[in-house]
Amino acid sequence: MEPKFKIPTETVDLPSKGHYYPEGHPLKEGKVEMKYMTAKEEDILTNQNYITKGTVIDKLLQSLIVTDFPYNDLLIGDKNAIMVAARILSYGKDYDIEYKGEKITVDLSEIKEKEFDASIKPNEAGEFIFSLPKSGNEVTFKLLNHGDDKKIDREIEGLKKISRDNETGVTTRMKHLITSVNGDREQSTIRQFVDQGLLAADARALREEYARVQPDVEFKVYHVNAEGVGEDIDVPVTINFFWPDA
Repeated sequence: MEPKFKIPTETVDLPSKGHYYPEGHPLKEGKVEMKYMTAKEEDILTNQNYITKGTVIDKLLQSLIVTDFPYNDLLIGDKNAIMVAARILSYGKDYDIEYKGEKITVDLSEIKEKEFDASIKPNEAGEFIFSLPKSGNEVTFKLLNHGDDKKIDREIEGLKKISRDNETGVTTRMKHLITSVNGDREQSTIRQFVDQGLLAADARALREEYARVQPDVEFKVYHVNAEGVGEDIDVPVTINFFWPDA
């Protein structure tokens, strides 16, 4: 008989509340169960092959998540929340960062969910309709998940191999974000529109609209300096996030 060991788990609330997953999806409840890190996960964190490929965090999260679902379906904001929870469960809430030339310790448990406009509902296809303010073109767009992020990264890397001067991060993301232009869902039309017809002002407005409806966490905490002045500061995800002894 295979021995069984008790490993504690925790339930993590997702910023999306499960609203943007289809009916019947394991994440529709808006929660995910995670286990505490073991020596196995520390092996993952030190795996040089994963580190070189840039997949180490995803391998870690996949190993820690107990809830069974296709990892590629995970919305980016929900993935960020799981990453913060994994760090707290594994190494605690205290996180040392550099801020204005000094070393300070921030409390990761103070990272809160980002406010987003949940009143803006997607259509039956899970997409949002948006009229571009400058040109008047109507587009639909979707919330990006981990699978989309991987496709975007692969496309950007492929374009850099063709020409290292290619900076296509903004347009490539738009091509995967937008799902139709004036009712036309052809990929060739969407790509041509982004390359030739998407005005800078409209691109900015679309990014703002995306941020307005995207569930996520705010990588910010409130910090009081030595003079007693408090302010919200950005929390960078550095090598110390999962490698606190680095």
